[in-house]
Amino acid sequence: MNNISQLARSRKFDVICVGTALIDHLSFADLSTVAELGLSAGTMNLIDDATATLARATLGAAELVSGGTVANTAAGIASFTGRPAFVGAVARDEFGARYAHDLRSAGVHPMLTEIADGDGQAATGACYVMVTPDQERTMATHLGVSGQLRVEHLDEDLLGECAVCYFDGYLFDFPGAEGIVQSLVASAKAHGTALALGLADPFVVDRHREALVALLPEVSLLFSNHDEILSLGECDDIYKAAERFRHPDLTVVVTRSELGAVVVWEEGMVQIDAIAVDNVVDVTGAGDLFAAGMLYGCVREADYRIGAELGALAASEVISHLGARPKRSLLELARDAGILT
Repeated sequence: MNNISQLARSRKFDVICVGTALIDHLSFADLSTVAELGLSAGTMNLIDDATATLARATLGAAELVSGGTVANTAAGIASFTGRPAFVGAVARDEFGARYAHDLRSAGVHPMLTEIADGDGQAATGACYVMVTPDQERTMATHLGVSGQLRVEHLDEDLLGECAVCYFDGYLFDFPGAEGIVQSLVASAKAHGTALALGLADPFVVDRHREALVALLPEVSLLFSNHDEILSLGECDDIYKAAERFRHPDLTVVVTRSELGAVVVWEEGMVQIDAIAVDNVVDVTGAGDLFAAGMLYGCVREADYRIGAELGALAASEVISHLGARPKRSLLELARDAGILT
């Protein structure tokens, strides 16, 4: 980890995040509405054009914000005053322009590929986020052109500009995922850049378990929640699951909602408590923002405990309001909490 922190001093960016560029359509909904749309509650569901049209009609007015899991992480890193960039694909439409603007406004450097669809039908990706009365969120994702990111859109020397490259399991749903991942691994090796991987969702693990497990020897930081790590390890104990994939350079981070988080690496383990929130509004983005704090802590502070504490702080901020990006300065919150000076 000290190597990551030292490397960041000579690189333009702390973290380059590669993932899905989506406009989130945020709304509150009953579980009956989720069922009516044919969605699995509390998870991410990939949907087609017809279901997207039905979702818009059923949910009605929604709050529109730029989203995407690893882009949310990038925004969190920027809120700590880190130096993140985001790589993704948008359409040449109103939402694509808005997405680039929102990244810049959040302090994230946009590395966006604009894709013009031949028949004019494809658009910037959308995610219909339904917050149910249990404060859980169900996501219905229509990838649009965001899933058209291809290896040819990536510079082979891309990762020479950062200390860490972060992407998550949703990338494996892209048709060109294999080429993208191979390119990122090769670029990381060429430039000594660390790779960080988020498991994203238990259903993602189910869909892509073999590919995810095969990638782990190349990964330095693995982010998961309780259900995701158990699914990946195909066992009923998070420590056994972490042990199954252990290698000298791998650190496994497991978030456990109100039970806090566990960080396991070759030489030790850290457990930290969750930060109590008086009014939990929307848990969307909790894992994304935990990853932001952890990545910032590793890159800038070279300390797993500080990273986990920053992650818990960032997660507590984002679940206190609707939307998956921070509305208060995470650096100021960290200073107020005495985590950072």
